[in-house]
Amino acid sequence: MAKLYFYYSAMNAGKSTNLLQSSHNYQERGMKTLLLTPAIDERAGIGKIASRIGLEAGAETFHQDDDLHALVEAREEDPALFGEAGMACVLIDEAQFLTRPQVEQLAQVSDDLDIPVLCYGLRTDFQGNLFPGSAALLGWADNLTELKTICHCGSKATMNLRTDEKGSAIKEGSQVEIGGNERYVAMCRKHFREAMR
Repeated sequence: MAKLYFYYSAMNAGKSTNLLQSSHNYQERGMKTLLLTPAIDERAGIGKIASRIGLEAGAETFHQDDDLHALVEAREEDPALFGEAGMACVLIDEAQFLTRPQVEQLAQVSDDLDIPVLCYGLRTDFQGNLFPGSAALLGWADNLTELKTICHCGSKATMNLRTDEKGSAIKEGSQVEIGGNERYVAMCRKHFREAMR
């Protein structure tokens, strides 16, 4: 039976790299994968998943009002896309931007269509609050795996500090602000708390 997986971490832990490697592993064995990325994140370009180390692949974009079970089912049934062998796996980048209904739809993909779904995303925002998609995945996923990165002190980083152009901590604002190394720093909780004082 297929499962719903959630691989989570702070910024810069290699989530997209792991996703692209997983997809490559399937494809290397002649299996086809469906890569999905939220339309809101255009840092690598529309319909692209890219890692900081230079790996990238094309992906289909989705919006928060899309029914992901219906989307996956339609693609899986299209013989021009996946042939007789069907879809081997669905991989979701930036999974923190999923809605709770979409997480439930992805659980339905693994349960009813018997297709594994691998989701990669942040656990918390710049204030230490769970993203809606991450909260739903923590509750609904069959397997939870933390991908690790480090703080400047060498301890495990679990928090995401949002910074301004001078590198100072930003304490308030919208939960979603797309950015990379120029806006966010992964930190251990101790240094995150110090920066937020």
